[in-house]
Amino acid sequence: MPIAVGSKAPDFTLKTKTADGLKDVKLSDNFGKKQTVLLFFPLAYTGVCTQEMCDISNGLGGYSGLGAEVYAVSVDSPFSQEAWAKANKITVTLLSDLNKTVTKAYDVLFPNLAGVGDTSARAAFVIGQDGVVKYAEQTATPKDLPDFEKVKAALGKG
Repeated sequence: MPIAVGSKAPDFTLKTKTADGLKDVKLSDNFGKKQTVLLFFPLAYTGVCTQEMCDISNGLGGYSGLGAEVYAVSVDSPFSQEAWAKANKITVTLLSDLNKTVTKAYDVLFPNLAGVGDTSARAAFVIGQDGVVKYAEQTATPKDLPDFEKVKAALGKG
């Protein structure tokens, strides 16, 4: 079960890979400024994850129009995330949770995915400007996608 709606979102600082090198992204930097959509996904270079991140990248304008920043978190290294993003034209900010600390803090660890080890489950959170979780969903299986209409509806509630 992911952390509950109404909970204070666990703050974090994770790495993303940019053209200028590794950069820190801190969740609480958005507090007081914009809402955050936090998407957890199991692994780069897998079919469902690639489709989800391509779809999100193509629709980023819709999220920014609702006053939201979108971050996608996986247990992949920032270097593999960058190569995957370039290969698939993924533009959403990808954050590396290689040590699984944020995945565990949000209680969305998926144990032993396909026998390869623990990963993030597929999950979606909307975090308000006040740092409180407004929407939380973990999908039944890694092949299922979050309900993005509900995510957008939660964003629309400001």
